Amino acid sequence: MTTALFIGRFQPFHKAHLKDIKTILKKKKKIIIGIGSSQYSNTKENPFTFEERVKMIDAALKDEDISQYKIFPIPDINNHSKWVEHVKSLVPEFDVIFTRNPLTEELFKKAGFKVERLKEVKDISATKIREKIIKGEKWEELLPKAVSKYLKEINGIERIKK
Repeated sequence: MTTALFIGRFQPFHKAHLKDIKTILKKKKKIIIGIGSSQYSNTKENPFTFEERVKMIDAALKDEDISQYKIFPIPDINNHSKWVEHVKSLVPEFDVIFTRNPLTEELFKKAGFKVERLKEVKDISATKIREKIIKGEKWEELLPKAVSKYLKEINGIERIKK
């Protein structure tokens, strides 16, 4: 099998996520992208809906000519002991999970999955991007152009500032 699982909240989808996907595609033919906390939106930590996050990812990957992926919602269940089984029930079969998240790595390894740790991308995180937007600092260079454009179209900047 040559399918990877990559889970994130993508609030918003940024250049580090894009770099991760390109890294994964050098090793695997297909990626299952799991959108975590998919049931949440319009909060400080999760300003965007599942559908909006799908559109961000689709737009960014289309611009990069990347099509070897499928996106699935992964709602939170707030139960670490059942989370891996929950994820497995929601997505197609995969043979490795790629992550930067220590808890995700721990839980999937404990469940017997192969896990590959992705390198941190210095100074890029969705939390930092949302903070920059709130403070009126430069943020656009941290996002793929298609995502910056989309955020403006849906009044995402104003939503984050609220």
